[in-house]
Amino acid sequence: MNEKFHLLGSEAMAVELPQQFTCPYCYEPHPLALMAVERVQQYVATRGDWADELGAGKMLGVLVAKDETGRLGFLAAFSGNLAGSVHHDFFVSPVYDLLDPQGEFKRVEAEITAINHEVERLERSPELAALLKREATARQSMAEETAAFKAIMAEHKLSRDQRRQDPDVTPAELEELLNQSRFEKAELKRIRQRHDEKLREISEEISAFYQRIETLKARRKAMSEALQECIFRLFVVSNARGERRDLVEVFRPLGTLPPAGAGECCAPRLLNYAYNNGLQPVCMAEFWHGASPVGEVRHQGHFYPACRSKCKPILDFMLQGLDVENNPMETATAATDLDVIYDDQWLTVLNKPSGMLSVPGKQLEDSLQTRYQEAFPEAVGPIVVHRLDQETSGHVMFAKDKATHKALQQQFEDHTIKKRYIALLDGIVTKDEGIINLPLMADIEDRPRQRVDFADGKPAVTRYRVLERKDGRTRIALEPLTGRTHQLRVHCSHPLGLNCPIVGDRLYGRAADRLMLHAARIIFIHPATGKPITVESPPDF
Repeated sequence: MNEKFHLLGSEAMAVELPQQFTCPYCYEPHPLALMAVERVQQYVATRGDWADELGAGKMLGVLVAKDETGRLGFLAAFSGNLAGSVHHDFFVSPVYDLLDPQGEFKRVEAEITAINHEVERLERSPELAALLKREATARQSMAEETAAFKAIMAEHKLSRDQRRQDPDVTPAELEELLNQSRFEKAELKRIRQRHDEKLREISEEISAFYQRIETLKARRKAMSEALQECIFRLFVVSNARGERRDLVEVFRPLGTLPPAGAGECCAPRLLNYAYNNGLQPVCMAEFWHGASPVGEVRHQGHFYPACRSKCKPILDFMLQGLDVENNPMETATAATDLDVIYDDQWLTVLNKPSGMLSVPGKQLEDSLQTRYQEAFPEAVGPIVVHRLDQETSGHVMFAKDKATHKALQQQFEDHTIKKRYIALLDGIVTKDEGIINLPLMADIEDRPRQRVDFADGKPAVTRYRVLERKDGRTRIALEPLTGRTHQLRVHCSHPLGLNCPIVGDRLYGRAADRLMLHAARIIFIHPATGKPITVESPPDF
């Protein structure tokens, strides 16, 4: 019996199997996955020796599968390592064990570590410190001697100038004064040359010392790059067709080597183990356990999509051969009439439905913009004034000519356009109103997610007011005072913000039928008439 394959109880037999395998980038966990998650949570609760590490935060995952006899069970995995190891009885094996003390990674890592120590030793060595001190002393000596000689030259020059003004000075004396000036200038040059030669000798010794360090660093870089490719050649993953590729081959179409940590997340481990052990995947889910990392938004027990930078290229290969659910984020919204909230000869305000892109994307051409252009062919030039997230509903403004577009864009840049959003939050906000000020920047390892970063993030400020508290949820009005990507979503969900994710937020909270965030009101100055315009529409939640 496979000890990594944990059979589900009889209650699972009453649950209808999903018709398709889970889309890992956008999903709601299937009831069978929830049963498996509960078992994993029960197990980790018994591991007091892991309590501190898991409490600090860890992504865990489950994959429900059938074995060769048709029995239903699940596999469990954790990302990275746990308690200094990637091998634990309850969880599947890694794709490749980077921590194997006899493995290639540890061997080369030890060599690189030795180089690091040698670089540190050289940079901190008494020999280098003595050379740098000699150089500083030589420079100081040069500065002092040249300054002293220049002072003497200045005194002599003053004396010569006075003597030259004497009407009794003879031609021979003038020649002598000129020769003195020439000699002192030459002597100053000889003083500088003497010191320059000494400094050059010291500099050559220092350069030779630094060259040893740079040679080691170059060797270290070459070894690291070679090791990276070598290791990712050892990360070999399978798909449902029985095809196998290493991660270098998987990422080759992107024109890059895999990023650090690729292949060490839950989803690749789970699928790879299932394929290699004759298990038929049914559904899967990844969930967070413990505290949220600094800057990021992760909530205990919430489910999260697979990351795009490290996992998507791998999973796109590994899922080949499985019948996988469509990604709703890459599926066109059903054809419906445009919901026109305001329209005149200069501009239009549309009510965008949740799930529709504002403008065409890489994977999906259908968007509010393309539909607007079909309905309003007279609109020319840049027409989209601003955008909403795909999952956010509400007002999007379109200009019908270039001048109107420019004028409205200027109002956005000047922060004179006022927007009000209505959101339904998963949790109770205790304060009636307030301001959230958390700087944001893109999470480069997991786009399109954003993270809070007080050092490098851009300013992001949101004003909020509670409208209603009911059944463990809060209806709230949000006014963004800046316009950062995912600003409202992060400000609501982050522990330093409201700590209550927007209902249906797949990235920062819990998935639902839709994201309960609606751009409900926009106030602007009409570019043609100069009059203030207020456009409002209530949310459908």
